Amino acid sequence: MTADRTRLDAHIAALDAPEGLKSVLTVVAATCAEISRVVAGGALAGVLGASGQINVQDEEQKKLDVMTNDMLTDALLTCPAVAGVASEEMDEVQPATNPSGEYLVLFDPLDGSSNIDINAPVGTIVSVLRSVTPTPTEADFLQPGRQQVAALYAVYGPQTMLVLTTGDGVKGFTLAGDGDWILTHDAIAIAPDTKEFAINVSNLRHWAEPVQTYVGDLLKGEDGPRAKNFNMRWVAAMVADVHRILMRGGVFFYPWDKREPNKPGKLRLMYEGNPMAFLIEQAGGKATTDGAQPILDVQPTQLHQRIPVALGSANEIDAFAGA
Repeated sequence: MTADRTRLDAHIAALDAPEGLKSVLTVVAATCAEISRVVAGGALAGVLGASGQINVQDEEQKKLDVMTNDMLTDALLTCPAVAGVASEEMDEVQPATNPSGEYLVLFDPLDGSSNIDINAPVGTIVSVLRSVTPTPTEADFLQPGRQQVAALYAVYGPQTMLVLTTGDGVKGFTLAGDGDWILTHDAIAIAPDTKEFAINVSNLRHWAEPVQTYVGDLLKGEDGPRAKNFNMRWVAAMVADVHRILMRGGVFFYPWDKREPNKPGKLRLMYEGNPMAFLIEQAGGKATTDGAQPILDVQPTQLHQRIPVALGSANEIDAFAGA
C-alpha cells in the first residue's frame, strides 16, 4: 500500500499502551476485516436471512449475527491477552483459558442486522476493559464506561471503516483492497453546534413529554423556538448514525418508550452505549442517558442492561437537557 499513509498495525505498534492491549486491538481489527468480506458476500455467500434462533434479548437472530459472533468469540478467546468476552448475542460471559489474560472484551458483533437484507450499513462495536482476574465472572465485566481502555467500531458500507480510541482522541481507518487498514481520518472532532438530528419520529407519541417537546421544537424549524431549520436522518443502525455524527456532526436519540415502560431504554449499555460514548466524548461531543447524565458514569448492574441514549454535538445535547 502507499508508503505515505499510516497503517493501523503501525499505529497500534506506536501506541503508548501495554502489549496485551495492542494484541487485542490487532485481533479485533483483523476479525473486522474478515467480517467485512463475509458481509459483502451477501446473497452470493448464502448468509442473508434469519437463523431461526432467538438471542438473550428475545430478538430473532440473523444468520450473520450468529456468524459474526462466532468469528469474534473464537478469535478473541485464542488471544493470550484476553481473559474473557461478552456479547449482545450470548446469554453469559465466556471466560478464556489464558492464565495471563489482562483484558475483557465486550461486543455487538453486527449492529443494525435488520439492515442486512436491504444492503444498508451495518457494523461491529467493541469495548475493552481491564480484567482483575484470570477467571472472570459476569460481575467482573460490570465496570462503568470510564474504565474502558479502548473502544472502536467498524462500519460496513460503501467503504469499510474502523474508528478507534484508546483515550487519546479518535482516529479513522479505511480498509484498502489489499486488506490493510489505512489512516484516513486523523483527530476526528465533532462540531459543538448542528442542524441535524437522528431519531425515529414515528414513535414520538410514545416518548416522555420533555422529549416530545424538544423534537416538536426541532420540527417547527425557523418559525419555532429554536429559530433554525433542522434536517432529520435515521439509518436504523446505531453504528451508522454515530458514524455520521463523527464525520459531520449531529445528534442521535433513542429515548425511553412508554410501550415498554419497565425498560429504561432500548440500547445496551455495555455493548453500544459505553463504547460509543467513549468515542463521542473523545471527539469532543457529549453522550448521555437524558441530556445530563453521562453514559460513562452509569454503574452497570446487569450484563445486558438497557439505557436511553442522547449523544452528539455538545451544545445541542445541552439544549436537549434544558428542554
